[in-house]
Formats: sequence, C-alpha cells, structure tokens
Amino acid sequence: MSKLLWEPTQERIKNTNMYRFMNFINEKYSQKFSEYPSLYQWSVENIPDFWAAMWEFAEIKASKPYDQIIDDLGKMPGANWFSGTRLNFAENLLRYRDDQKALIFKGEEQAAARMTYAELYDEVARVASSLRASGVQAADRVVGFMPNMPETIIAMLAAASIGATWSSCSPDFGIKGVLDRFGQIQPKVLFTADGYFFKGKRLDSLERISNIIKELPSIEKLVVVPYTEKNPDISGLPNAILYKDFRSSESNLEIEFEQLPFDHPLYIMYSSGTTGLPKCMVQSAGGILIHHLKELMLHTDLKREDTIFYFTTCGWMMWNWLVGSLAVGATLVLFDGNPFYPDPGVLWKMAQDEKITIFGTSAGYIAALQNAGVKPGKTYDLTPLKSVLSTGSPLSMEGFEYIYQEVKEDLQLASISGGTDLNGCFALGNPIGPVYSGELQCRGLAMKVMAFDEDGKSVINQQGELVCAAPFPSMPIYFWSDPDGKKYHDAYFDVYPNVWRHGDYIIVNERGGVTIYGRSDATLNPGGVRIGTAEIYRQVDRLKEIEDSVVVGQDWKNDVRVILFVKMAEWYELTDDIVNKIKNAIRTNASPRHVPAKILAIPDVPYTHNMKKVELAVKKVVHNQPVLNKDSLRNPEALGYYADIKELQED
Repeated sequence: MSKLLWEPTQERIKNTNMYRFMNFINEKYSQKFSEYPSLYQWSVENIPDFWAAMWEFAEIKASKPYDQIIDDLGKMPGANWFSGTRLNFAENLLRYRDDQKALIFKGEEQAAARMTYAELYDEVARVASSLRASGVQAADRVVGFMPNMPETIIAMLAAASIGATWSSCSPDFGIKGVLDRFGQIQPKVLFTADGYFFKGKRLDSLERISNIIKELPSIEKLVVVPYTEKNPDISGLPNAILYKDFRSSESNLEIEFEQLPFDHPLYIMYSSGTTGLPKCMVQSAGGILIHHLKELMLHTDLKREDTIFYFTTCGWMMWNWLVGSLAVGATLVLFDGNPFYPDPGVLWKMAQDEKITIFGTSAGYIAALQNAGVKPGKTYDLTPLKSVLSTGSPLSMEGFEYIYQEVKEDLQLASISGGTDLNGCFALGNPIGPVYSGELQCRGLAMKVMAFDEDGKSVINQQGELVCAAPFPSMPIYFWSDPDGKKYHDAYFDVYPNVWRHGDYIIVNERGGVTIYGRSDATLNPGGVRIGTAEIYRQVDRLKEIEDSVVVGQDWKNDVRVILFVKMAEWYELTDDIVNKIKNAIRTNASPRHVPAKILAIPDVPYTHNMKKVELAVKKVVHNQPVLNKDSLRNPEALGYYADIKELQED
C-alpha cells in the first residue's frame, strides 16, 4: 500500500507556477479549479484551449502569431500544431541577456566554470556566425560527440538559431554506436571534445573521431573543443579546427534568429537500438519548446531564481530537457564524470556548494546511494533544495522513503516517466499535490494518458498498457528515412489505431497517480499471468546482499518461467540462505506467482548508455538468439555472462 510521504503547505502551493497557472485558467476560461485533478480533467477535455493558454502563460516569443492551434484532434500521428506562426527555438532560450548565471559546469575534480546569460548570448552569436560562414543552412544537420559541457549547449543553440537540426551522442559511445546514429542523418558539422574524464582517468576521443569521420563523408567541418588538454594535436584530422579558431573573434554580435514554422525540425533523437539500427526520431522546434516549458514551469515549478541540475549525458533526452530550462531564465548546473568519484557524495557536495534547488537523477543512482549507505542530508547543507526528480526506471518504495529519510524531509520527490520519443513525460510531478511512495504524482497536463486492458478499454487500479489517446505537440514529426511513415506507425500505432501505445506497463489509480511496472515487452507471463518486472525488482532492491539484478522470462516446456539474475554486493556470495531470503521476500510482498523458478549469480548487469537495464537483450542471449546492436550498451561484455548457462537447461 502506498504511504503518504509529503504534502506541500498552503503557503508553498500558493507560491507555485502551477497555482498561478490554475488561476490564469480560471480567469481566462471562467473556471473555478482549486486542485490538480479537476485542472487535469479540463486540460484533456479542452486540449486546444490548454495549449493556447500555455503559449500565453509561457510568453513564447514568435515573430508571427499562429492561425490555428491544431487542425485535427483525432489525427495521430500527423496532427498539425500552431500553423502559421514563425518562431525560433534558440531565441526563446536566449531571451535573457543579463548577468545572472546561466551555466555552471563542474567536471570531475575540477573547479566550477561559470557563464552568465550575457556571456552565453555572446558565445552563441560567435559560433552561429561561424556556422553560417561555413555554409550551414536551415535543416542541415549539426551534431555533437561531446561531454556535458557549456560548449555543447552553445553549439546546439548556434545551430538552432540558423534552423539547423541538432543531434548528439555522449563520448562514451563506441564507434559503431555513433555511426549507427550519425551515419543515417548525414551531418555537415561535427563538434567534439578532445576527450573526457571518468573515474579520474583521461579518456581520448580524437582517435575514435578519426575513425568515425572516415565513415561520415558528409562532414565538412570538425570543430574540436580542448577539454583534457590545452592544445590537442588535430593535425591528422581532416577538416578539423580548434573551437577557439572556429568561433568568430568579433564581439557584440547580434544573432540572426531564423523565423521558422512551428514544426521545423529541431532535434533528432534515437531509440536505444538494442534490437537493430536505432530509429531516428525527428522532433519539432515549437513542439519541444512548448512541451518542455509546460513540464519545467508547471510540473517542476522552475522559476528564474532556481538552480537546476540533472545528472545526464548528452546522449540522453534529459540533457535536451535540462537545456530547455534556459527559456525560464534559471541557472543550469552541468556535471560530467562519474557520480561516485572520488566519493559517493560528490554530487551532493556540488548541490551544497551551488545551492541547487532542483536535483535530477536516475532511480539507479538513488538505489546505488542507498546500497552505499550515503546520507546526504546529514553530511551536506541542502537547505535550498526543494525538489528531487528521478527517472530512467521505476523508483522503488524504498527509494522514495530513502530520499525523505536521508536527503530531506521537506521536498517534492517527483518520479517522472516518458521517453526519448516525446522528449518529455507522460507522468510526472505535481508541486501542489501529495507524494505517495512508489507513485508518480500525476499524469501530465493535456496528456490523455490511460492504462488499457487487453481489450483496449481504459482501466483504473488495474495493470495495463500505457497509452496516450490524443495528440501532443512534442510527438515526432516524422522518423528519418521513413517516407511512407511505416516505421513511425509501427512504433506506436500498430496495436490501437489512433492511440499512442508507449510500451510501458502501468496502473492509474483513483487519485490519478501512476505506478510503472516495467516495459510491457519485458513483462513476464508464467502460467499466462502478466507480471511487471518492477514488481520483482522492488523486493530484490531492498536486500543489502544484492547490488543489482535483472529478471527475464525463459520459454520452458510450453510455458514461461521466471529467471532472476543477481549481482551480489561486495563480500557476499549467493548461498541457499540468500536464495530463500529472496524468494520469501518476493512471495510475501508480491505473490507466489512472482517467485523466480531459478535465481543465479552473475558478475554484471548490462545497461544502455542511458542507464536502462536491457532485459530484452538478456532474454535473447538466454534463448541463443542474436543481439544485433551491442554498441548501444555501455557494458556490452556483460551479455556474455548469460550465454550457455548450464542451470537454464535443467528443471
């Protein structure tokens, strides 16, 4: 049973953007909303009115107003949003040009570097001028193979100011992983750093880049940002130039923001690629802008005076989401490196030093802190901290309780869930509502999210498929190299016509809260009963003897049996006593059907670069099927541990 962990005070509620927005709606549309559920219901029943209000509330800058909010609410995909308007994404993120800090960058064991909004504008202007001089035009692709550092944001904004389309990978991607992505979209300019730091080691990027650009004939300019060395040797790289020599030397430049349609392509994002070549999802400038502003301003309660941090790389959508905070005028903290180096408190010391108010991370990081016995609230002064955000995988009830016990009692813990596909969330935080353990607080405003049963009927308090039954502005405008839209249709709309099926297994409860039970394509079906993998992880994560785990269904004697692989914590071995302890915990707290048929110890659990467990890849190895794209994994060697396991051939 979910436990109430936190409620905002009336004073806090009245100070939120959500409360201000609710009053804005009340006045604009003659409503009397006083709480979130009624506002949410109105937003999904009046989707065009909601987005019109959001446009006005967020003060979106456009050189030409829109003629129509949406042409066809019943059309998914393909609905046309805010037709007629002309705007520029970068112009909206660079609306401030003052001395407030825009970016604070902290690399591993390095002093923090700072940049004001005025300095950021000037840098973007210089790089944009040089991109134009290099022949970059609207709809050209500009890409980054970069750490999470200010120059990455500068390059993206410079490209977007011209109307070029941005795409990025983090430097821990392998050569094939990069080529599988950038090779599909023919970029004209590539930004890279000379290397990056991880666990105190300097790792070179230029050798990989030299191999990458050999396979990317479209690259006309390679811009190298010195990071690990002051003057890296780029003489052997074709069309290469150092960042300082590339950016214009002129000062006080004004940016020429190209005024473009709402659906002009801004970002190309990628599916994880664990089952084949990654899908290239093209997202619109206007759609991303208004969707991010809704999530940041209303659901995250981000304001100009806030300092926001998200632990992410440039290969994860949370980087794009974090960068959207510039449109609110907040201060962004960028971190690049290992979050446990030189010690497990490194990010919390940064939170203390930089007075971070919104701290974003992954459920995996929170579980790792918990296992390491870290107590940030007792070690660091986190007085300014008002919110912790968690995503990447379902956060366990124990993870929720850990945050309130060991980080801070009075904060909003927002477990959020969506996807790279929409560059945003289906379910997320509600700053004017309570937090219950294990629960995402609410479905996003104007997101018609439901749980569908096997008959395609919406159900409450019952597990089902996460669907969205109405269009939203940040949907991909198309997939790259998909002229007839078949890849796009098959990705989301092949099960329920005109309804987005996301691939998560969820419960929506009577409060409107959401619980995620894992990927629906990884659900287990022993005896024909569907079981979400998160239900098993919740029990295993509680045990100090287990550092990590992955669970899959193995086809066995015309049925499916549940196999649990565990990575043991240091100093522990998988004994019969521990096996029984795991089984008893699962039987008692989940059900007898959840109890694995076999529990086996393995040295490591494979993850994507975005820190998601790859249950499907493990399942393929268990069944002796090929895993097509191991380069999408950060530790592909881990898959080898799951091959030809003798115990899986036995009853």
